[in-house]
Formats: sequence, structure tokens, C-alpha cells
Amino acid sequence: MMMVLDPVQIRVLGSLIEKEITTPESYPMSLNALVNACNQRSSRDPVLELTEDEVRQALNELEEREIVRMLHDARVPKFEHRFRTVLNLRRDETALLCLLMLRGPQTPGELRGRSERLYTFDDISSVQSTLERLASREASNEEHASKADLSGPLVALLPRQPGARESRYMHLLAGSSDLALPHSENSSPRSEAASQIDRIARLESQLASLMEALAALESRVAELEPKA
Repeated sequence: MMMVLDPVQIRVLGSLIEKEITTPESYPMSLNALVNACNQRSSRDPVLELTEDEVRQALNELEEREIVRMLHDARVPKFEHRFRTVLNLRRDETALLCLLMLRGPQTPGELRGRSERLYTFDDISSVQSTLERLASREASNEEHASKADLSGPLVALLPRQPGARESRYMHLLAGSSDLALPHSENSSPRSEAASQIDRIARLESQLASLMEALAALESRVAELEPKA
């Protein structure tokens, strides 16, 4: 993946994708509506408090990279994404990437449960096959890549957390992660956003281990306590 997006760009792009599918009557979106969508408190993790200037800057950068375009034929400028077209994505692929952009790493089960408004998956296996397809995308061999070149794997599998039944998937739009289990070689430069994801994943894993150790210790103490 040659291009790396920052967290604000990812939130803006994910919000545009979501609203195009769920509220097509209000799409394309004005700047004010997009700010509200980025900062909404439901279906977002983490919840952000982006300013109008931050969203506008992200839109300008995405427009330069040909992933977003502004429509000039309205009294109020409106914005639409070109994500599916640029990356040649299917609807099921777009839905999963949108969820991962807006809510962070998730398991196939979580993705299926949260995808109903975006795309209807028949079962977990259909979610899994879509994720594997996104994880095995090949990098572009074109000598002159476009500004919006996001070729190569778009998602990666994270190591299973202690006590978890399912492994989680993360998107790679913010760069690669050392914790991801690679489906193919990935030599993308790391970004600040990817580093933050790494740290969060490590902390979550450490916390899960500590919780398991605490539960085992409490059980042991209970066994040692004299019975009344």
C-alpha cells in the first residue's frame, strides 16, 4: 500500500461511505453534515470531537488524492467519496472496510452483527471470505501509481487475544501493523496512526492477561479461605 491515511481522513472517508449507503437522500454531504457524522456518538470508536477546520483539511487532502470530490453545482458545496471506484471494491468489501474505519478492529461475528444497514451477509463464513479477499489483494505493479494508489492488502488479521474465541481484523488504510498476521509481504512505511493501533492492541492483550491472572488468583484465595 503506497498511500497512508491519517485518523481524521479515515473518519471522514468512513462517514461518507456510511451515509451514502444508509441515508442516500442526504448524500452528497455538506461540510456541516459531515462534521456531525464524524462526531456522532453512536457507531463510532473512538468518539471524536473534530472541528470544521479539521474536517475541511481532511477533505482537501482526500480530494488531492482523488478519493473525494466536491460538487460545485449546489448553493452549498457538497462532498462525495470515490472509494469504491478508485479501489474497484465490491459492496460487501466496502461495507466491511467502512465498519473497520468507523469502529476499529473487530471480529467477523461483530462485523456481521453491525453490517445490517450497510450490507446483508448470509452467515459468518461469507464475512470471513470477504475479509480474506481484502487481505489477499495484490499490490500494483504499475510504474506510475496514481495519487489514490491503495493497492495491496486492505485488512490484516490480528493475533487472537487471551480468552477470546475469535481473532479480530483491522484495516490497513493507516499503514501496516507489526501485530498483524501477514497474508502477504507488506513493506509499507509505518504511520503515527498505525503505531497508535499497535500500542492499543498491546495494551488490550496485556489487560486480558492480567484479568485472567487476577481471576486465577481470586479462585486460589477462595480455595485457601477456611470454610465457616
